[in-house]
Amino acid sequence: MTYRTRTILFLSLLISFLIIATLTVFYSMGWRFDWKTRKITQPGIFYFKVWPRSVQVYLDGELKEKTDFFFGSILIENLLSKEYKVEIKKEGFHTWEKTLEIKKREVTEAKNIVLIPENPNFTIITNEVNDFFFSPNGKKIILKNPGWSLKLFEIDKNVKSHLIDEDDISKNEVHPVRDSKNSEETEARSISNGVQLFDLKFSADSNKVLLEIGVKEKINYYLLEIDESPAVLSSLDFLSSSEEVYFFPKNSQKLLIFKEKELSEVNLSTKEISSPILENIVTFTIFHNNAYYLDASGFVFKNKLSFNQEEKLNIIPFPIKEETEYEITVLDSYVFLQENNILYIFDENKKSFEKFFESIKDFKASPDLKKMAYFNNYEISVLFLEKKHDQSQKEAGEKLFITRFSEKIDNLFWYTGHYLIFNVGDRIKVVEIDDRDKINIVDLAEFKEPKIFWSRKKLYILSEENLYVSEELTP
Repeated sequence: MTYRTRTILFLSLLISFLIIATLTVFYSMGWRFDWKTRKITQPGIFYFKVWPRSVQVYLDGELKEKTDFFFGSILIENLLSKEYKVEIKKEGFHTWEKTLEIKKREVTEAKNIVLIPENPNFTIITNEVNDFFFSPNGKKIILKNPGWSLKLFEIDKNVKSHLIDEDDISKNEVHPVRDSKNSEETEARSISNGVQLFDLKFSADSNKVLLEIGVKEKINYYLLEIDESPAVLSSLDFLSSSEEVYFFPKNSQKLLIFKEKELSEVNLSTKEISSPILENIVTFTIFHNNAYYLDASGFVFKNKLSFNQEEKLNIIPFPIKEETEYEITVLDSYVFLQENNILYIFDENKKSFEKFFESIKDFKASPDLKKMAYFNNYEISVLFLEKKHDQSQKEAGEKLFITRFSEKIDNLFWYTGHYLIFNVGDRIKVVEIDDRDKINIVDLAEFKEPKIFWSRKKLYILSEENLYVSEELTP
């Protein structure tokens, strides 16, 4: 081999080495060649966190890999900058689909994905039920049976027991608590004495129940202590039928009564009614041991009941209308005022109430109190109460329209902090609030004229006088 040949060979190998080494360094730094654009680009990453675990992740129809068993997450690297059709699948669950964009040197994430079961299991808790009421701690259900009787179902113990019926109201006594196997002897009676349940309120500790009952065109109030064995029914006959009665916050030995625009305290031990603690009230609510009330002049006040301290919220009075229903709701630092079916929100900067939503049916705060879902008969939207930093980002006060239906929406709850569950007609649906690309919405189940309640990862459904409960549906 001649000197010239050796030199050429050496230079060729050196140049090849430098090129390969440079490409290797650029590759290790994440640079890739995009054959479509014929440009060198730095790729991005997908990060997904999914429940349940071990789900399959597809990009543009190609299976990439499964999420890990321990955390349910997956990191897919070295992706060219473009849009990808993402499909997350698991047998027995509805597929989650969304088109997401990868940008160079950025992570595109979706870390709150919950797959919805296709055919969840439901079992019957009990039958012959007209209505049901959940305790605040989610561990007890009061069942209203046809005719007129109340039973208690303790969820953790899986025990149903008799509480009261119309004879107990007339006699002002209560039967001993019995095991569900023996309680069948106490059948619901007809409303021969005209007994009708108008309202039922739990105390904050879930141990007492306040009953508003109509007997022969007269309103009577009763206190039912369901933590006693046997349960104890007491008549609150010293309260008149024109009063609205509530439990005192964090003290079930006291009541609050609202009568003729005055709010007073009731000591259940002594049956004494205090002089009015608040006067000239149109409506009020209790939140974190504070009373928020609207007075007849149109001002909303925050009153610390324990310390008798008061703060006026709005400097511009809200116009009060005669024969109009008003209701105050407080969600952390947000104050809402509802006038019939129009919802107003308190503007901290303007110190006034601004119209927020018309024809409102109900609204619910998310478990973390950072979002609020609100809806009318046909539309669902979400208000972000705090700034949302993860993808997709939202500003505090930003509204997000979720979906619209031609049938009426009945009940709505937060399925998780990022999904809603509700029923439209006979269909029960779950919808996400991630509005990147399309919003995923699926049918969970179908029952005839269902009344639903979501509690402790399970769905409770009353349909055709049967009360059903699902398996655990969320992490």
